[in-house]
Amino acid sequence: MDKIKMTTPLVEMDGDEMTRILWKLIKDELLLPFVDLKTEYYDLGLDYRNKTNDQVTFDSAEATKKYGVAVKCATITPNAARMPEYNLKEMWKSPNGTIRAILDGTVFRAPIIVKGIEPYVKNWTKPITIARHAYGDVYKGVEMKIPAAGKTELVYTNEAGEETRELIHEFDGPGIIQGMHNINKSIESFARSCFNFALDTKQDLWFATKDTISKKYDHTFKDIFADIFENEYKEKFDEAGIEYFYTLIDDAVARVMRSEGGYIWACKNYDGDVMSDMVATAFGSLSMMTSVLASPNGYYEYEAAHGTVQRHYYKYLKGEETSTNPIATIFAWTGALRKRGELDNLPELMAFADKLEKACIDTIENGEMTGDLYLISTLENKKKLNTEEFILAIRKTLEGLM
Repeated sequence: MDKIKMTTPLVEMDGDEMTRILWKLIKDELLLPFVDLKTEYYDLGLDYRNKTNDQVTFDSAEATKKYGVAVKCATITPNAARMPEYNLKEMWKSPNGTIRAILDGTVFRAPIIVKGIEPYVKNWTKPITIARHAYGDVYKGVEMKIPAAGKTELVYTNEAGEETRELIHEFDGPGIIQGMHNINKSIESFARSCFNFALDTKQDLWFATKDTISKKYDHTFKDIFADIFENEYKEKFDEAGIEYFYTLIDDAVARVMRSEGGYIWACKNYDGDVMSDMVATAFGSLSMMTSVLASPNGYYEYEAAHGTVQRHYYKYLKGEETSTNPIATIFAWTGALRKRGELDNLPELMAFADKLEKACIDTIENGEMTGDLYLISTLENKKKLNTEEFILAIRKTLEGLM
């Protein structure tokens, strides 16, 4: 069989630990035998980020602007324990945070639904997509430990040198402070990405913050969403038969828990970080979650929603058997290939992405799965496979579909 052709490269961002092992297995067994794969490769493994003073992360983001579509492996965001382990020059920032800030997009995460994996919230019968703002807030926060009594202030100095001051707190002893920011342009991009994604997928859009407490910061998010919706999207939403509404974050949580799913829940950066993990786990597994960064400028970066599976990697290094779930990483590849096919008008490439996803789901629903799914699957006839066995089982299913 002739390999499926590509015309424009994907930006390929390799990663760390067990997901880096999965990355190679997926390419070798599920992609290269079927697709004449074209990628522009960037090694975002922590060793190479350290070697390049993290320049490779910035280069990969700029390449995504050039080619429009990227696929990313999970990467380490180093903490203090990683400094001696990797002999780091400094505690490099999250590659995801850097890339998201450069692309100015919104992260959309949705669960992969398969038969036999029942949501812990029994009334959730449809996927819930979390739309996470990808700029600012605590992820660009500036922090300070206050050693003793004293006054802390927010200070804004305009271009003419005039100052505006706001008291934060009069400390009577040691404490801590954090300064957060966001910019209207990024919030506007967030809003438009959410409205566009809702129209593309024909789903209702919910947005939630805590504007009753944060009367300037969170209220600005609420106001920008409302203005853009009324002026640019209301008629389009009415024509599509979908709804946008705003509510407080605590009310949204209650509504979500009582709902059947089937909508997009837009959250600020930290809320989206936490809620996407909650939704993924409640649907069954963090390894069964798609994640795409979509920019209103037309850039797309697909990735797994989980981390580098450090514990399994250490087992792998000892030569011990692992049963690591590769589904989210496979779906990062299929999402990127489908979008590349869509942009380049390559129906065969789009069809391949569909078939690979179906092969993954069919393999699990036929009872062959990794350990994380085996523990929670309600299927009667199920079999736990190790990492490589599972990928080979998917390949066998895929070959049948091809």
